[in-house]
Amino acid sequence: MPTQLLEDKALDIVLDVKVKVTVQLGSVQLPMRDVLELAPGSVVQLMQHASDPVGLFVNDKLIAYGEVVVVEDNFGIKVTELVGSAKA
Repeated sequence: MPTQLLEDKALDIVLDVKVKVTVQLGSVQLPMRDVLELAPGSVVQLMQHASDPVGLFVNDKLIAYGEVVVVEDNFGIKVTELVGSAKA
């Protein structure tokens, strides 16, 4: 069997494996006192500017950065940079 065909078949095995994809908008450290006071309508200020890119994680590993976008009535992420790739 040609090498490319073997590689394609090997890749086919993992293409349907589910992975956890997470987008991290930002974070903050709060004292437990403040966490216990959170209620509907509370605002938590993140340590990130609105223009900063968000992180795209696959199985808790950062793989890309992107921008938050709205697609119809849903949020999405537009990938702007892959981790490890050269910046343009």
